Amino acid sequence: MLITFKSNAAADLLMYKTHAKPLLDSLGKDLDQGIITAEDMAAAIAALENEITLSKRQSAADHDHNDSKDSYDEIESGKQVSISARAFPLLEMMRAAQKEKTFVMWGV
Repeated sequence: MLITFKSNAAADLLMYKTHAKPLLDSLGKDLDQGIITAEDMAAAIAALENEITLSKRQSAADHDHNDSKDSYDEIESGKQVSISARAFPLLEMMRAAQKEKTFVMWGV
């Protein structure tokens, strides 16, 4: 299933719900329908950036503890995509919305 993020500040953004769920969970938002208002945008951007930072730290710690060839090959082959890569388009939409003092919504 797909989810479509919409904002007057950017083109529509399509994302698989399974990929959007952890991002929206970190924002405390419902997967099926929601809005990030202009007033809440700065806090939402900060929360998502914090989640990315935590994920990168965890990934680095996991990599330090598991230096096997198999896990490296799995990452290099593209089987795992980082949360920062998944979040980038949504984060850019949110930043554009913040600049224009507008909202981001989905599920409508």
